[in-house]
Amino acid sequence: MVELGVNIDHVATVRQARRTYEPDPVWAAVEAHLGGADGITVHLREDRRHIQDQDVRRLADLTHIKLNLEMAATEEMLAIACAIRPQMAMLVPEGRHEITTEGGLDICAQTGRLRSVIARLGEAGIMTSVFIDAELPQVEAAARVGARVCEVHTGPYAKAFFEGGRDAESLEVIRELERIRACGAAIRESGMRFNAGHALNYVNVQPIAALTGIRELHIGHAIVSRAIFTGMREAVRDMKQLIRSAR
Repeated sequence: MVELGVNIDHVATVRQARRTYEPDPVWAAVEAHLGGADGITVHLREDRRHIQDQDVRRLADLTHIKLNLEMAATEEMLAIACAIRPQMAMLVPEGRHEITTEGGLDICAQTGRLRSVIARLGEAGIMTSVFIDAELPQVEAAARVGARVCEVHTGPYAKAFFEGGRDAESLEVIRELERIRACGAAIRESGMRFNAGHALNYVNVQPIAALTGIRELHIGHAIVSRAIFTGMREAVRDMKQLIRSAR
């Protein structure tokens, strides 16, 4: 069964727009859980644009499903992760200029540094994931640095899907799906877990959910957007149903 991790960053984005106390990301996490989420994902950014340190601590204490902390591979974030001990930490690239994560982590260019970070997270009992583009050299590098999970960046697939008339059989969509499929096969052959995420929504998720061997999908913006109109539980249930039917 493919699991669904719900990213609740943008619940905090709404809160931070007014620098107030609501909506509460922890409440969103509980509602997502009641809707069928298998895990909760948050990205604690260097600039704290949405999720705050206290949010992560409260989520670790109060949620009853897996917590996945997205983080840059910095000393500050490493110290926070080792103190809070989420079930999984996903290493991602990060830039203050970007609106959202724009691409995968270049593991090939920093194997020594990432091997050390992953080792320290492992010593704290934290499973480490890396967010990568669908490129075989990055899979090989991920295995070398000791990652246990690779999350494949589905942004290029989602872009092709949107620009191709939302047609799952368009040539560009098929090309992007094949890149992800081949990457997923290499991830599994290397003994790592194959996850995927970024820009997935209610229209484009099923071809990704149907890929062989995929373990988790991490989806945030689309679910939070629908939750404005339907509520978080219903938005999560709708996504889970699409994922189940794709399998």
